Amino acid sequence: MPDSFKIDAHVHVFTSDMPLIDNPRHAPTYSFTHEELIETLDRNGVDRAVIAAASPWGDYNDYILAALRAHPNRLRGTAIFKRPVERVVLEAMSRDGFVGVRLPFIGLPELPDITTFEYRALFRRLADLGWHVHPHVEGEDLPKILPTLEASGVKIVVDHLGRPDPKSGVNSAGFKALLRSIDTGRTWVKISGGYRLGPQARDYARELLRAAGPDRLVWASDCPFVGHEGQFPYRTTIDWLVEAIPAAAARAKIFGATARDLYFNGK
Repeated sequence: MPDSFKIDAHVHVFTSDMPLIDNPRHAPTYSFTHEELIETLDRNGVDRAVIAAASPWGDYNDYILAALRAHPNRLRGTAIFKRPVERVVLEAMSRDGFVGVRLPFIGLPELPDITTFEYRALFRRLADLGWHVHPHVEGEDLPKILPTLEASGVKIVVDHLGRPDPKSGVNSAGFKALLRSIDTGRTWVKISGGYRLGPQARDYARELLRAAGPDRLVWASDCPFVGHEGQFPYRTTIDWLVEAIPAAAARAKIFGATARDLYFNGK
């Protein structure tokens, strides 16, 4: 599959009038609509995208739903839940294009206990439906949550290269836990957010490729770069991967084939 086929595995869409949670980490005052997303994809030769639910809007998943319904052949999405969700609801969301649940734990004073019945029931339902869990945590917290997620049997997708501790990088406990999790066969990593991680991000990407291979890696832009608006043209995220992963065959999988299998059932 040539580089020309691309799936952006991590984008956000929102409007300025969407309800924000109390004390959000970010509070965008502008909109980035699903129409603008599609225009951005088209302008940069990207075929499809996966919308990641974002913590500022909590479990207000309504606009993601609208985006999925407007572009059913090009978009998939994840949701955030603040309360137990029945299987019948998840089944309906599956039909609309939802494929996973994001756990918005980054920035919290302490990690929630994901060994409770409510979480275990959710993970079981997600596993049964073929959804994935998308933990939003710092790299140092991965060793605390990955074992529970692995034991549940659900698919796991970790964003932003695992967010390794910048001081210890690939030797950090979090990065090592991520590599061990990939070995279970149900964990994938987004090659995304390099601009957040500094020049060593390329080293993280190359080590992930060496250890995991391209079948466990997906490319993503993190568009519209909330908190870093205007600093990174979308095209730079494509160019970054080309530089970080010189091998064309591996890069083609990371750009599109792996994400097609993971999010679009291989179609």
